[in-house]
Amino acid sequence: MKILVIQNRMGIGDTIIFLPFIKAISKKYNVPVDLLVRSNSKADQYLDKCEYINEIHILDRNSNSNGKHDGFFGAINLIRYLKVKKFDIIFIFNSSLRYNLISKVSGIKKIYQYPIFKKKNQHIINSAKTFIKNSIDVIVSDDPIIYVPKENLDQAVHKFNIKKEDTNIVLGIGGSGPTKRIPAKTFLEVIDKITESKKCRFFLATGKKDAEQKILKEILNSSHGNICTPMDLMSIKDTLPIIKNCNAAICNDTSYSHLSAALGVDTITLMADTPLIYGSYSSKMYPIIPDGIMNVTHNTLGKDIINSQKIFEKLIDILG
Repeated sequence: MKILVIQNRMGIGDTIIFLPFIKAISKKYNVPVDLLVRSNSKADQYLDKCEYINEIHILDRNSNSNGKHDGFFGAINLIRYLKVKKFDIIFIFNSSLRYNLISKVSGIKKIYQYPIFKKKNQHIINSAKTFIKNSIDVIVSDDPIIYVPKENLDQAVHKFNIKKEDTNIVLGIGGSGPTKRIPAKTFLEVIDKITESKKCRFFLATGKKDAEQKILKEILNSSHGNICTPMDLMSIKDTLPIIKNCNAAICNDTSYSHLSAALGVDTITLMADTPLIYGSYSSKMYPIIPDGIMNVTHNTLGKDIINSQKIFEKLIDILG
């Protein structure tokens, strides 16, 4: 039996959020499933050791609508591709009629999908839970989990001289947009406070955009730069064993908040401008929202009023 799951949302975080539901499908049918995702999900970087995923296929669609699977001819290309793969069952985690028709024309006999034309106001977690309950009668309540082999963990300890006697902390200082990037001074205030009582090592996770690099350099050029290790030149795959070896993470709403929590690391999520669910769906996540805000969402614009003292207090609580 061959099963395909389509998860066409963009980015790493959305893909990680859906892992428990994908795992539930695999467990129900007792076979690893194939996954169709966008290239910017970077799924091959963190799911290559996932026992319930067989093969990762790339959905080539982009914002310019000139991807291999965009438009009418793109649909034809995808149909041809899926026909060759000969899937028996497909699960579609969206309400698009397009994918329903593509699946039918591809010859896939059993199609499970979100209700068609009912995309508006879909809750990212609850809609998926309802979908899986209605389609395969399974209640999903698990956290997403990413697996890293022990040999990779040991290699990271040796290569980066990660000491168990130190308090090792990931700082996810990047972010996909400027409103999600907490200022360097907030992170530095937390570093000031925690290093007064603990011997720490910080691993700085960020991208290569100029604004992200500016925050990175500000931290590296501070008086704490000698206890900070940048990870901006590493692949996501190479950062995973480092993160897994850490005691805690403090992350903006960025891919690293999702990665660290899925790796089982207690993760403080700094929610400045995104719906709270993206930083609270896992039991390993501890959201901090801007001072004076009751419910953070898009356009909260609260990056400058995230309280470093609250971050510090939650970090102390996590570390014990």
